Amino acid sequence: MRFAITGCDRYLGVFEAFLAAGWEPIKLFSVPATNFLDANARMVGLAARHGIDVQLTRIGQDDLRDLQARGCEALIVASYNWRIGDWRPYLKYAVNFHPSPLPIARGPYPMVRAILDGHRSWGVSCHKLEHAFDSGDILDAEPFSLSVAECHESLNLKLQMASSRLAYRVAREFSNLWNQARPQGPGEYWPAFTVEDRTVHFSATVEAILRQLRAFGLLECYASLTVGQIYIRRAIGWVEAHQLNTGTVAHINNNTLVIAVKDGYVALLEWGPVSQPASAGVPAGATAAVGTAPGSPAAQNPPAN
Repeated sequence: MRFAITGCDRYLGVFEAFLAAGWEPIKLFSVPATNFLDANARMVGLAARHGIDVQLTRIGQDDLRDLQARGCEALIVASYNWRIGDWRPYLKYAVNFHPSPLPIARGPYPMVRAILDGHRSWGVSCHKLEHAFDSGDILDAEPFSLSVAECHESLNLKLQMASSRLAYRVAREFSNLWNQARPQGPGEYWPAFTVEDRTVHFSATVEAILRQLRAFGLLECYASLTVGQIYIRRAIGWVEAHQLNTGTVAHINNNTLVIAVKDGYVALLEWGPVSQPASAGVPAGATAAVGTAPGSPAAQNPPAN
């Protein structure tokens, strides 16, 4: 089957799976690489080896019409920053690989909340692309477990590997899975995370703060100290009784700050000053861009999901 695909390097395995199943690529749609999460050099390189076009701007109706003229039958959405318009007048099939066990966690970037809410299982779903985000009939899904110490980076890697496994099945059994796709029924939409979600309050417990920092990982959180607003990329902590006010800098060792919190201490290992105002969370969309903590090296450009 002739297909076009959207994606970045994190979902290279989806592209590889369809190629391995004998599908013929027509075009790659990606986004400009601005961050570690939307790097696309490997995806673009694979497209180049197969001699297909690469487009880094939003898919429009003219692009869909061009795919139709070139005999493209299917659009495979592995990650993308923009809503895709009505594809049905031009293509026979369009599916999306969504990083949640649908119908829960529809929305732009559900991985953060999966950790914040303490889910012990998760998954990736392949569904028919519909106008309403992440609402289409499900072709197949790939579940996996989460640990109590799950972090943004481990979940991201698990999703990549699960997406590859799922894509291999979907690519090989596509017609049957498409025809037998099951409606999702009532679902749960998780909106984009907000500035408040990324704000660390030292009045919270050690466990809550460390879980919050794990959930955002390299996307980073931020907090306020007497020296001003900071971003936090990595920290450790422990429970210990003390008489200090929460938010007090209890100890300094080189660049490590030990902060008093509700029931102990949190030590900031990787942190720095914020250089610009906090930004909001990710924009709406099944594969929307993701914001990072303001002012940090990772915050200058949003990555793609």
